[in-house]
Amino acid sequence: MAKLSVLVTTTADQEFRSSVVRALRSSGVPLGVVEERDSRTDVPDLVVVDIRGEGSQGLQSVERLRAKWSAVCIFAVAGSSEPDVILQAMRAGANEFLAWPTTGESAPRDTEGFCSALTRIVERLQAARGNAASTSKTFAFFGAKGGAGTTTLAVNCAAELARVSKRPTIIIDFNPFVGEVALFLGVRPRFTLLDAADNMHRLDDQFLRELVAKHKSGLDILAGSDAMDRPNGQDGSALEELLQWIGRSHEFVVIDAGNLTNPCAEVAVFASDSIFLVANPDVPSIRNAQRVVDRMEDMGAGKDRIKVLLNRTSERHIIAPKQIEDALGHPIDHAFQSDYGTVSAALNSGVPVALSKGSLLATQLVEFTRGLAGLPMTVETSEIGRSRASLLGLF
Repeated sequence: MAKLSVLVTTTADQEFRSSVVRALRSSGVPLGVVEERDSRTDVPDLVVVDIRGEGSQGLQSVERLRAKWSAVCIFAVAGSSEPDVILQAMRAGANEFLAWPTTGESAPRDTEGFCSALTRIVERLQAARGNAASTSKTFAFFGAKGGAGTTTLAVNCAAELARVSKRPTIIIDFNPFVGEVALFLGVRPRFTLLDAADNMHRLDDQFLRELVAKHKSGLDILAGSDAMDRPNGQDGSALEELLQWIGRSHEFVVIDAGNLTNPCAEVAVFASDSIFLVANPDVPSIRNAQRVVDRMEDMGAGKDRIKVLLNRTSERHIIAPKQIEDALGHPIDHAFQSDYGTVSAALNSGVPVALSKGSLLATQLVEFTRGLAGLPMTVETSEIGRSRASLLGLF
């Protein structure tokens, strides 16, 4: 799925910006809301310009942006749909036009109509962008609760993607303070995600190569921060821009997003092609998973993007997989066997489970990852189908 970058410009109305961003998110299309930058290579796909109010400042912004980015789609938002206003906006360089009639405050009268029109424009751009070029794939892993095995699955998925695809792959740790991606991979990083977020003005391919650590599988690692309070909500725009940049240099981007209460978790939801929610077959985990699925759908992530991963399954499951699917109102996309010994040995050695041999869990992880990479299953992975069906009763 192609991703879009969107720039929203307004003189001082932050409520306008927030409302536009909410409308964009409701489209369900993975996109990043970015800040205006000077680099000619960082051209957004869509620019939304506020031209409401008196004076020509908004129209001047349209003219300036058109001169700066000749091919970008500029979407002007005015206070009315009078013909003269539309004509002025088009003459200034706008491609699209919508009226945002207000009641004296920042909120539009017809919020639903405005969102629908904006969504149609985004979907049209998405279709055109998708037909024009392929882009990287971004996978975000969330946990229904702490200790569900989210980091374990994210790390193994990323390392195996790098190994089997031989394509540029990176894993990014969004967890503040307690992020363990680098630890799980036995790597001591010099820099963290915050070094990237705090130096976006310096970011280029060379700087990014200096920030990431390398794993022997070929995987790039952008480690989590050591700060207790960062990344936070204030870092959201920088992280969105960072993901846009990384997507140009890496074919696969894996995000260990932690849980949905992480202030930056929404960035991962909006930017990801597939969102993997890791749950365990127990009541607290299923209850939380149900809430998280509902919240993600409210944020604009459609059911086709949300995938439930059932971790730590066994033959003696107290809650049957069918019961879990009924409770969630969502199918289980993949299931992984409970294998504490194998996982513990992998964590202590810094060697991913998927790189070990002989365990059913390792084979399941390889099968899962090859599916993400669009690769056919090997003979070994195809042979586990019967065992897996017997073990889980899912397929």
